[in-house]
Amino acid sequence: MPPFLPFPFADLTGRGVRVAIIDSGIHPAHPHVGSVAGGVHISVQGESEIYLDYLGHGTAVAGAIREKAPDASLYAVKVFDQALTTNIETIIRAIEWAIEQQMHVINLSLGTLNPAHRERFERIIAHANAAGCVIVAAREISGRDSLPGCLPFVIGVGLDWDCPRETYRSVMMDARPVFLASGYPRSIPGVAPERNLNGISFAVANMTGFVARAAEAVGERSSAAVEKALIEAVADTVRGA
Repeated sequence: MPPFLPFPFADLTGRGVRVAIIDSGIHPAHPHVGSVAGGVHISVQGESEIYLDYLGHGTAVAGAIREKAPDASLYAVKVFDQALTTNIETIIRAIEWAIEQQMHVINLSLGTLNPAHRERFERIIAHANAAGCVIVAAREISGRDSLPGCLPFVIGVGLDWDCPRETYRSVMMDARPVFLASGYPRSIPGVAPERNLNGISFAVANMTGFVARAAEAVGERSSAAVEKALIEAVADTVRGA
């Protein structure tokens, strides 16, 4: 394996890129977050502007993205409230909201193994891609294809515990690129990494930070253009090793 080198797109900060974080909300006062540009809480009861995070998961995801894209505009799309569970209707509506609000990137640190949802995800992903909105999601969960991360026009992310948080790598899986990133969030003083939140959610979040940088770099913010920039950035980094 080639050596890892830090920070692809090192001269970029995600400036001008709007990132929707579909998760448990965000706590704007957390020092890792800095600020939130706006957001919504979507549930079976409807929608509200109260997107405060009571679980901590979405805030940790936002902190990982903010670390790598400090000038991106972060938007909280709260779909989890008291537990990290929701339904397909809520997720589809959350993606629709992000498209309507002209987000450039959607962080989807979740997924489903239910193949019955494939067609609905395919339709909303096509809509997002046409609108110039790039979705970042887990490629697999427990070794099985995860929706929507396994679908075309999605930046599919895998977990690499050995990958430093400052970079990522690209591999081919089923003739498509998959981006591997660290499963650790930003560190907390006095808390060992293995005792902090960790897993595929944070591989997706770390990758979304790089996607925001890539989206700043490319003029055409389509999934194909961003994917190409991500692959080329890693190739350039490896060639420079």
